[in-house]
Amino acid sequence: MTQKADPHAEETLGKVYDGQLMRRLLAYLRPHRFMTATAVGLILVSSILQLAGPLIMAVSLDLFIAPEAGEKLSAPSLWVQAQLGPDLDPMTGLIILSAAYLSFLLATFFVLYLQGYVMEVMGQYVMYDLRREVFSKLQRLSIAYLDRNPVGRLVTRVTTDVASLNELFTSGLVSIFGEIMLLVGIVAVIFWLNWQLALISLSILPLLLGLGLWFRLRARQKYREVRVKIARINSFLQEHITGMAIVQLFNRERSAYGEFQEINEEHREANIGAIFFYAVYYPMVELITALGVGLLVWFGGGQVVQGAISLGALVAFLQYARRFYQPLADLSQKYNILQSAMASSERIFEVLDTPEEIASPPEAFSPPRVRGGLEFRDVEFSYLPGEKVLQGISFKVEPGETLAVVGHTGAGKSTLANLLLRFYDVDAGSVFLDGVDVRRWDLTRLRRSVGMVLQDVFLFSGDIADNIRLGEASITEERLRWATREVHALDFIERQPNGFETVVRERGAGLSTGQKQLIAFARALAADPTILVLDEATSSIDTETEQLIQKALDKLLEGRTSIVIAHRLSTIQKADRILVLHKGQLWEQGTHQELLAKQGIYHKLYLLQYREQEVAV
Repeated sequence: MTQKADPHAEETLGKVYDGQLMRRLLAYLRPHRFMTATAVGLILVSSILQLAGPLIMAVSLDLFIAPEAGEKLSAPSLWVQAQLGPDLDPMTGLIILSAAYLSFLLATFFVLYLQGYVMEVMGQYVMYDLRREVFSKLQRLSIAYLDRNPVGRLVTRVTTDVASLNELFTSGLVSIFGEIMLLVGIVAVIFWLNWQLALISLSILPLLLGLGLWFRLRARQKYREVRVKIARINSFLQEHITGMAIVQLFNRERSAYGEFQEINEEHREANIGAIFFYAVYYPMVELITALGVGLLVWFGGGQVVQGAISLGALVAFLQYARRFYQPLADLSQKYNILQSAMASSERIFEVLDTPEEIASPPEAFSPPRVRGGLEFRDVEFSYLPGEKVLQGISFKVEPGETLAVVGHTGAGKSTLANLLLRFYDVDAGSVFLDGVDVRRWDLTRLRRSVGMVLQDVFLFSGDIADNIRLGEASITEERLRWATREVHALDFIERQPNGFETVVRERGAGLSTGQKQLIAFARALAADPTILVLDEATSSIDTETEQLIQKALDKLLEGRTSIVIAHRLSTIQKADRILVLHKGQLWEQGTHQELLAKQGIYHKLYLLQYREQEVAV
């Protein structure tokens, strides 16, 4: 139960920026061009509006608050003085400029609100499109692909990875664009005001960029370690909460707690290691920006005293410097967002680019009526290379015939049903339905023709009726009741608090194994399939219920091609023909009496079960 799997492959960060991936990501903005253009336009407007505040403050100081401080007026002050006139009363001028400042503040608030709202909505639409595309892809991928990839990893693709991309669009990519526009605007304004002070403001850029580079290089590994440790915690919790009954049954609470404590400590230590770099980085940023402000005060103050620039221009420079340094300090956070998004997009596109191994061919065969004739011809199959499950299997099933399949565990019985339904494709040979290779059939038509009841019944969250219909609107209330009555499920359903509308919890929690299997029988029969596959379908039902179902099956199997896979030979004695699989090969076939007379594998299985029944009695 210790976590042996290495999650590094799952949490590899990869490139910080990949142009090809970014182009694919930006393609998801095309259906939302209007919102994208609106967001970009609002970013430009907000950048311009945010430049106005310091300029208004500078003009107020130069013209009305401290006109004696500095003999040389700044360019904005000269322009405003020309517009308002040199003899304007100071209080009137302050009122005008205060109203303008307030107007710009309100406009900035409104534009930033719209900008944030539009970007968040755009991000939600992109997430919706991505999740829909990924889920649709997962439904089309083969069962073999799902066998190779853990469910938790695939769920992460649709949830966490898509959420990382949403952060890229709303807080990363667009935000970086907005900050770049603001920085460009600030640089243009400060050079317009005074090129010497502008150069001094920019003199600390090498220090900030060097600090940011150091932080990214040092924090990258720690950032990755934190993601790996949290992935291990999630994996451990998912496994142990799901298997809590086994943990309690074997008194493993103390052991599991110790394992979790160890993983939790590793996560804590990784976070503490990352905290060190953050604790150094942000104070150093403040120190360097304070150094820049100090240089401005020293050099700019001297120029104010000498009358080279106005006090308003110096105050504007100090405000612009703060606004200029802050986005640079935040670039490391944007770096993490970009890096995480690139890793997530790579994993998402890996799913989307996975070839669909099982798909309907062009001009697929889709007849209006399915007769139900089956044939396996020289079929060979292996789940893993070099480990054959079926070897040279050949047999025919006539329409309406009931075929039983028996054999030891691992003989390949359930694989026959998987190949018929094209959950997997054969390695060699062919599987035919009505004389046509199933690989030429339309998948929807093929699978709609087959009803299947498994030993391990899966029920979805919803109600009982939903679990029988499975979204098939053509199944009426009358057919629903008929199907449940035929398999003797109607009585227990009507005893439920809300009958067919009784809520089914996750995986059918609250229902017995036998009740879930009865619902699965009703699900298969309500769909009225031409072919019925029962894979150990009565193994979890008590003897009394099994006898009732067996009576119903005698009638329900009439007119349907049926494949009954069973361990208990008592349930298949009435089958038209029985196949005996052994080590992936077809060793015997015939009726119950014929196989007993051969005294082969079937005879041994029968005697073994007969003795077990005698011992049980």
